[in-house]
Amino acid sequence: MSAAPILQVEEIAVTYSQLIPALRGVSLTVPCGAIVALLGGNGAGKTTTLKAISNLIRAERGELTSGRIVYRGDAITDVQPWTLAERGLVQVLEGRRCFARLPVEDNLRLGAFVRRPDRAGLDADLERIYGIFPRLKERRKTLAGYTSGGEQQMLAIGRALMARPSLVLLDEPSMGLAPQVVEEVFEIVAALNRDEGVSFLLAEQNATLALRYARYGYVLEGGRVTGQGNPQTLLAVDTLRDAYLGSGQAGVGGTLRQSYRSRVGPGTPRR
Repeated sequence: MSAAPILQVEEIAVTYSQLIPALRGVSLTVPCGAIVALLGGNGAGKTTTLKAISNLIRAERGELTSGRIVYRGDAITDVQPWTLAERGLVQVLEGRRCFARLPVEDNLRLGAFVRRPDRAGLDADLERIYGIFPRLKERRKTLAGYTSGGEQQMLAIGRALMARPSLVLLDEPSMGLAPQVVEEVFEIVAALNRDEGVSFLLAEQNATLALRYARYGYVLEGGRVTGQGNPQTLLAVDTLRDAYLGSGQAGVGGTLRQSYRSRVGPGTPRR
């Protein structure tokens, strides 16, 4: 791994509609070639953090009001999302967001648009993705809307990989998927990290799973980082274990269930 981190987030604050604070001084680091987990319940600020990094926050009337984001040594606070994708920083949005009325293969082709490969290069990239996700090759002519949730998650990741990214921001990959499919998706993420050196910042409520694959983790609550460390450290700290990783029947490392929204009232948007 390179000594220099691929991503540094320094004390960022985000406000929605110039009124609602969503992040308050969030800082984190993703080393080159690492998987880093961003943990927290619904409303903790995980999705907002990812969208602030990819500069998609403006599409939801969000604004980065302070702090700095550095990717590969360059400040990217004002860089457009498509330019970031060209530079190798891509986001897989929560809920997959596939183009339902397009075939699987056309969805994948769209992922390569920022690189503008020639026909031979595009075909080679498709075969590479089909090698990673054989099921997508079987369904390549099927409309994406008629594929399963697991297949759509694979498609969303595969579409991102068509851009040949160095860093993938992966938002809630386990959401709505059967446990067996979730395991398969995470094993693919681990293989991409191990074999191709792709770095991942992974926002996930399922702490058990995320900490099994991540090298380091950050815990968000109410838009702030309230804990960080390697998986062993996070699991060993009683306050973090009880507040974020489950206790009692759920066991250490259970799915995160705390909701910031439930504490601050119904007027706060879920992000």
